[in-house]
Amino acid sequence: MAKAMSGQKPVKPSPDGLAASVKAAKTRGLPPVHLWNPPFCGDLDIRIAKDGSWTYLGTPINRFELVKLFSSILKKEEGKYFLVTPVEKVGITVEDAPFVAVDFDATGEEEAQNLTFTTHVGDTAMAGPDHPIRLSDGTPYVLIRANLEARIDRKSFYRLVEIGTHHGDWFGVWSGGQFFPLIASDKLEG
Repeated sequence: MAKAMSGQKPVKPSPDGLAASVKAAKTRGLPPVHLWNPPFCGDLDIRIAKDGSWTYLGTPINRFELVKLFSSILKKEEGKYFLVTPVEKVGITVEDAPFVAVDFDATGEEEAQNLTFTTHVGDTAMAGPDHPIRLSDGTPYVLIRANLEARIDRKSFYRLVEIGTHHGDWFGVWSGGQFFPLIASDKLEG
């Protein structure tokens, strides 16, 4: 993306320009996108599919480093997704959740259990009060960061069910000192 110079027409946003802006702004760790409120520069035909794959103009973005870079500047505002830099913001399309939780590590047991999820782009988050697990129409999600969720993949969900427990009238999992209900106990068969 490039800013228009005085007297010149605005330049249409592009992924290459966006990547250059991010590299220039990025330091260590994730950029502070929650602090960035640049002007909206239009939409890019970037799509994150339900399986976590990224496309630009219908063509897969196969470079993991580029996907990881773009995912680090992803922001959700009022139900819409944007890629942001300190000076520009462009809209993108997300089919479901922007991330897929492809694995998790479990430590401890029962109420002392902690579940740390890893996404397809390498982000991690320990489920708990700041990173809740929720079910929507039978699909499990975990909050990864700043209003951005990961859909928990099938194999990880099955593993969650294997380590689940009953608490009150619910079957679910513990993590970070919090119980996350998955299904009403009376709905479980056998």
